[in-house]
Amino acid sequence: VQLQASGGGLVQAGGSLRLSCETSGHTSSNYGMGWFRQAPGKEREFVTGISRSGSRLYYADSVKGRFTISRDDAKNTVYLQMNSLKPEDTAVYYCAADSSLGSSVRKFASSYDYWGQGTQVTVSS
Repeated sequence: VQLQASGGGLVQAGGSLRLSCETSGHTSSNYGMGWFRQAPGKEREFVTGISRSGSRLYYADSVKGRFTISRDDAKNTVYLQMNSLKPEDTAVYYCAADSSLGSSVRKFASSYDYWGQGTQVTVSS
């Protein structure tokens, strides 16, 4: 499975961006999907995740109410809509795929089997 993340860029505080993560090699419906981010000098942190069926979503407290994860399995793509962006959202954002069975949303990076290359999001104040 290959994951290709895109959509990052430079945006002013309060602005919006939409990230996309396209899977290839296998249909995305086989995987729970997650977004993580890593800022310079910090550990990679969980942002949000969506279950295989799309029925379960989970958000980190820091993004709750501002970010929305969704999936379109017909396009093998998962999206991260980011609104009301803050400078502290600046990071490289990674998408990841979890191949385990079940309907839970994984919150730890070690639980994910496949990773995209990352896309830079920079929010200016």
